[in-house]
Amino acid sequence: MISPQQIQSTYDVITAHIRRTPVIEIDGGDFGVAVPTLALKLESLQHAGSFKARGAFTNLLTRKLPQAGVVAASGGNHGAAVAFAAMKRKVPAKIFVPSVASPAKIQQITDYGADLVVGGERYAEALAASETWVARSGAMPIHAFDQVETLLGQGTVGLELESQAAHLTTLLVAVGGGGLIAGISAWYQGRIKIVGVEPEKAPTLTRALEAGRPVDAEAGGIAADSLAPRRVGELVFPIIRRHIDSTVLVSDDAIREAQRSLWKTLRVVAEPGGAAAMAALISRRYVPGPSERVGVLICGGNTTAVDFDR
Repeated sequence: MISPQQIQSTYDVITAHIRRTPVIEIDGGDFGVAVPTLALKLESLQHAGSFKARGAFTNLLTRKLPQAGVVAASGGNHGAAVAFAAMKRKVPAKIFVPSVASPAKIQQITDYGADLVVGGERYAEALAASETWVARSGAMPIHAFDQVETLLGQGTVGLELESQAAHLTTLLVAVGGGGLIAGISAWYQGRIKIVGVEPEKAPTLTRALEAGRPVDAEAGGIAADSLAPRRVGELVFPIIRRHIDSTVLVSDDAIREAQRSLWKTLRVVAEPGGAAAMAALISRRYVPGPSERVGVLICGGNTTAVDFDR
């Protein structure tokens, strides 16, 4: 388990290197949601386009770095964040991504100067390739979600959000490997209801909660580049099971509609994984009670240009 005190200490270390991303409060009726206001935390405006920059900088600023630099496996966002942080810290970085990684994320990683390797169909294959490279090179691995430093960095989203929207009673968070929701729930320690949102075609946490342990799950769908590891992390699972309220599943169509709605209503660009939590509200897979004060994490914006008005 990680503590709020550890997360606060981590924030003190990384705060000069990350953005304090904004929270905007909107009329729930603008999205057909029966709550007076929704608070949206726009981590899509974070460095490298997602919350992952927090965990990346935590690793680079708190661990001893070997001469060989760092290595990461990623569906795209974690790789972009590690590449960005490594560029800023002038550290060599090698990033492994699967073929499902979006062109936008691949271009980002390249633009940040990292050595990019594309191979395999899913995150698990990229991870295996990265582990082989670690054994050969001596580079320091930075895990996308199942690592203490990564968890502490992602937990700073919760710290920041509570200072910006202390009135929240419920927070919806998209789930891939579980690092984000575990870090946030470790910060809140049960003080608010936290609901995990997963694509129907990648129900990683839902299957783990049903089984009582991390198990392999389906890993497909529109958000496969950010929300489809084969299984939730072994380290993050006990934290999640202790603190979160429930999970809901959303369809690919609902995710697309959430992307369109965020653009049409707010001119906010979100990638599929970044829009998944909003999809739970718009599709009514999660229906807030009359007294709930709801927050939604828009966790990533790394997508190619799309006509969301279609």
